[in-house]
Amino acid sequence: MVPDEIRKILAETIIIEHKDDYVIVYIDPREEKNARTLLTDLMPFSSITYTPDEVSVVLREREWAGIKNCFRSFKEGGPYRLLTFDIVLDLSIIGFMAVITKVLADEGVAVYLVSTYLKDHILVKKIDAPIALKVLKRLVNDAAYT
Repeated sequence: MVPDEIRKILAETIIIEHKDDYVIVYIDPREEKNARTLLTDLMPFSSITYTPDEVSVVLREREWAGIKNCFRSFKEGGPYRLLTFDIVLDLSIIGFMAVITKVLADEGVAVYLVSTYLKDHILVKKIDAPIALKVLKRLVNDAAYT
């Protein structure tokens, strides 16, 4: 059951599918300096996270293809499709992504979450994108008419 507060938010949500193929990349943290140099001009949407254990990057597959040979140690996964929830959420909202991930999990769709200050995004395997969109649009539609 979807809580009323989340249902109201879902009813106003627009789901945007980005048509490019994306990859999720792990770069060895010993190559952080190289990553900070080579990843400075990525096109939106991209996401870079530096931790003591890794450099984690989400970027367009074609951009990665042009620079991956500059790295000695990396792992990559993809292709993925990026879906954006086009609604600005208050940071105190509880359960929005829980509802999203639950309906997708029920359909066997794995997700990789990327949250920014204003919006939430998910990556789904390219092969799963049609079912993910169908399920999410049905969720939004049901919320709008209940």
